[in-house]
Amino acid sequence: MPNRTPTKGNLLALKRSLTLARLGYDLMDRKRNILIREIMGLLDRAAEIQGRIESTFADAYTALRSANITLGQHMDLAETVTLDDSVGIRFRSVMGVEIPIVSAVEEQENTVPYGFALTNSRLDEARGGFVRVKRLTRELAEVETSIYRLAVAIKKTQKRANALQNIIIPDFTRGVKFISEALEEKDREDFSRLKLLKSRKPV
Repeated sequence: MPNRTPTKGNLLALKRSLTLARLGYDLMDRKRNILIREIMGLLDRAAEIQGRIESTFADAYTALRSANITLGQHMDLAETVTLDDSVGIRFRSVMGVEIPIVSAVEEQENTVPYGFALTNSRLDEARGGFVRVKRLTRELAEVETSIYRLAVAIKKTQKRANALQNIIIPDFTRGVKFISEALEEKDREDFSRLKLLKSRKPV
């Protein structure tokens, strides 16, 4: 709570605090707008990736069904797929919010883990479709995590901006008004007292 004793020092301190609070609100408002713009772009991208995943999954399963019909179910082919632990995560900062960037080693995905003698093109199509789904899923995870982090940051920024706008700035404004009026009243009293003393002084 700022000191409300009506002195010039307290008035200057309150005015400085009020200026800083207004500057803080402007910065929070700017940050919120930038984060909202960022999240809107990511929401569109997430919807687009989700649609691509669904259509790619559907095509891959159609190709897999066709491969199962023509080749029979080969569980041994499924066992040739290697464990993928190639995902790496880096971060970029948007107004202080850490946004993930998911990357992977693509060479593993381009290596076919089975021979071509006992397979056909439908199996290759199925495998290619599931590889694309894996890549898109990584991309979707990156975008959805970014959306979540940005949403949390927007909520915090909104709360701080609201506190500055509705509580702190009005409080400092009232304090400046109170001290200014008290000092003006004191100046008027001093002026009246001086006039009275002058009028009583013998000529």
